[in-house]
Order: sequence, then structure tokens, then C-alpha cells
Amino acid sequence: MNPPSNPPEHRPARLSVGVVGAGRVGPALARSLQLAGHRPVAVSGVSDASVRRAAALLPDVPLLPPAEVLARAELVLLTVPDDALPALVEGLAETGAVRPGQLLVHTSGRYGTAVLDPARRAGALPLALHPAMTFTGTPVDVERLAGCSFGVTAPEELRLAAEALVIEMGGEPEWIAEAARPLYHAALAIGANHLVTLVAQSMELLSTAGVAAPERMLGPLLGAALDNALRSGDAALTGPVARGDAGTVAAHVGELRRHAPQAVAGYLAMARTTADRALAHGVLKPELAEDLLGVLSHEAGDL
Repeated sequence: MNPPSNPPEHRPARLSVGVVGAGRVGPALARSLQLAGHRPVAVSGVSDASVRRAAALLPDVPLLPPAEVLARAELVLLTVPDDALPALVEGLAETGAVRPGQLLVHTSGRYGTAVLDPARRAGALPLALHPAMTFTGTPVDVERLAGCSFGVTAPEELRLAAEALVIEMGGEPEWIAEAARPLYHAALAIGANHLVTLVAQSMELLSTAGVAAPERMLGPLLGAALDNALRSGDAALTGPVARGDAGTVAAHVGELRRHAPQAVAGYLAMARTTADRALAHGVLKPELAEDLLGVLSHEAGDL
């Protein structure tokens, strides 16, 4: 795989790179930086899965405790779960592991750079670079970074450096204000995380209905629906809710109550949201909305 194209005058200096947290994200980003000419020098990871990921994506890079990773690296990727990030940063700062002038990058979608304030007070240069991508923990992640959007938050004086690093990893920088990070992250969770739940649930229901290959049936349908939604937004809405087919929706709920009662609440919540959006955007005719909303309200009252 060739490194991302980037004119030399736009490239930051070649840096030694460390990774704290060898989950699915960190090793892939470090490998992408390596392809751009940077030099991974250390990675921390505790679980067997972390060790395997580091070995697969960063062979010959030593596994070390977090403080030693920081001691070796000019650019440190903090790729731990969101809830663990504040305590990690505070601990590294309090123990003197952070060095002045060190680039400290976290990949959390939830946080901007304020979470790095303890390290900033110790002289670190804080960056928040969140790849808007799901990761598998395998080498395929490096290829998927090509064209991936990154939510970028950084002090104004570091903005060009942050964007340059994203471009070197093959990504596209998208500036996110500090105060907007939680909303930005919620939007991605609604789109990506909930999509996985919906697809998995749909496959289970198709299997219950006797479909031998649910994934083959859903693939073209969901691909077309996603493409249409990205192109047209709410105008792409189709199906019984958008058409105002109250009887069909009631039949759906009845079948779900019999065969998959755990799916009823989610169906009703999404149907109500779909109806509201379809009505607001002129897809659902007002004269058909009353019966539909009545069915949804009645069924929700029976939960």
C-alpha cells in the first residue's frame, strides 16, 4: 500500500510515534503514520487481543508501559475508551510523563482538547483527531482510512499541524468546535452504532420468517436505502410509515409482539420518528397521518 500523497512542503516533520492503548484504533493510525514516513517507536497494551493487534499492524515495535511510551515518542496517540481518557491524562501529567513540546493526540469523538488540559499545563501540544470510521482491529482498517473524515479540534496555532496529520493518514479533516464535540459524537452514534443494531435485528427477524440468507436479501436493499438517504435526506423515505399505511404498521406490531416482543419498543420509536420527519418534510400526507399516529400511540400505550 502506498502512503497517502501529500506534497513535501505540506508535511510536518517526521516524528517518533507512540500509542497508549492498543485497541482497534491506535495501531491502525500508527501504521498509517508509518506509511507516511513517521516512525512508531512504542505501544502499550495489556490484553491478549491488544498484543495481537500491535504485532499484526506494528511488528517489531516494543510493548511498553504508558510512561515509557511517552518517554520515547514525540507524537503520542491516546487511543483508550472515552470514559478512561480523563483519568489517563491526569495520571500521565501528575507523574511527570508528559514532556514540553510533545504532541498529545486523542481519538475520542466525545471530547475536544479541554480533556487534555492537565497535559497542556505540563507543556504538551493538544490535538483531538477522531476518525469517523468503525474499526475491526485488522490491517483492513488502514485501507479504510483513505477518504475517511476526521473530526478535528485543536488550538488555532496547531490547526494546520492537526489537519496535516489527518491528511497524511489518508483522511479528510473536518473542523469541529470544542463545544460541539458531544453533539457531533451523538450524531455519529445515531448513524453508525444504531445502524448495526437495526441491521442485526432485521437479519434475526428475516431468519425467523424463514429467509435462508438474510444478509443477501438485505445487502442490495440497505445499500440503495443508504445511497438514497445520503443523496436526498428525508425525501428518500419510503415504506408503510411514509405512506401512512396504518393497517400495515398495526400488523407489523402484532407480528412482532408474537415473534419478537423485544423488538416492539424499537419499532414503535423509529416509526414515530419516521412519521414525524415524513410529515414535516411533506412525504407523509397530513390526512393519512392521523390514523397512523393513532395506531402508534395506542400500541405504545400497551408496552
